[in-house]
Amino acid sequence: MAYIAVSGGKEAIEASIQLLEFYKCGTELDLEIEVIENKLSLLVDRVMSEAGLYSKAYAAIALKQCEGSVEEAVFILRAYRSTLTRNHYTNVVDTNNMRIIRRISAAFKDIQGGQLLGATYDYTHRLMNFDINQENSTLKNSSIISKLKKQEPIELLSYPRVSQQLKKEGLIDEYSNNNQVPYDITMKMLEFPTERSARLQTLTRADTGFISGLAYSSLRGFGQVHPTVGELRCGYISLYIDYPFNENQSIYIGEVLITEVECFNTADDKKQKKLAVGYGAVFGRNENKAISMAIIDRELDNHGPYPASNEEFVLMHGDSLEMNGFISHLKLPHYITFQSKLDVVRKTQGNSNE
Repeated sequence: MAYIAVSGGKEAIEASIQLLEFYKCGTELDLEIEVIENKLSLLVDRVMSEAGLYSKAYAAIALKQCEGSVEEAVFILRAYRSTLTRNHYTNVVDTNNMRIIRRISAAFKDIQGGQLLGATYDYTHRLMNFDINQENSTLKNSSIISKLKKQEPIELLSYPRVSQQLKKEGLIDEYSNNNQVPYDITMKMLEFPTERSARLQTLTRADTGFISGLAYSSLRGFGQVHPTVGELRCGYISLYIDYPFNENQSIYIGEVLITEVECFNTADDKKQKKLAVGYGAVFGRNENKAISMAIIDRELDNHGPYPASNEEFVLMHGDSLEMNGFISHLKLPHYITFQSKLDVVRKTQGNSNE
């Protein structure tokens, strides 16, 4: 449908799209999809998380298509996701069996299996590296691989949860789902109060900045949660589906990289002297969002007077697609509604001058 309210109509829209292509092709150099996947992997992971579709290649294509705009890439990728046929449901994943590449705890210095720093910017100087513009990617890649080959190989292991021992001692509250089938927010509208499974699904697809801001507000005092990161783990989880011709057999279909966080906080029931756990899990390496999600998960259980404690406020306003779509629609013609407002102001002024 043409934007007929704009002078020039269809021709103006076509010219606008041509100009957009000019901005996207402002250089003869090309940015290959593989480069985006690997050089901008954290950005790719964020888009996958907010779109709810695990595909690094497709997320990279979406980012290239829209000049790196996260909200546009999420829109494109989620729209594509809606066209896919849902052939199978994977079996429930036990993240205790995660193939760990990074694992830390801020609650305990010594944890079973040890802490594994992995890849992180937490310990970098965060200074501009102007030499990056001169680096030879081919030489750098081969140099790093050569150094890694000289080191002793590190086996990627699964580790027990930090919270397991605390649960054995009865120091942590546990959620009981009674084998309830998880709520599917892609098939059903949210209803309030929501089930916890619906809450977690909504949070994992929520806008990273929105969730982080809400979590920060809670830490600053506009909330009741200031937790300790019991465990942050990043690694690969294996996915299986039931074998179609034998319910007792499963088929391995691949693995996905996720970040998972458990945050410890004081439980509501002070008499029991227990800890409560906030939980977060997102696609890829996306640690701040996973931590923020765990904070909000716990905050929503508190039902306090703060924005971060209001279930409807948090879950209805954090969706990247809905948020940016509604704000973007303000650029469309609102001539009639604005004229109505203007008429009211004019009449009010006229009455006051009489």
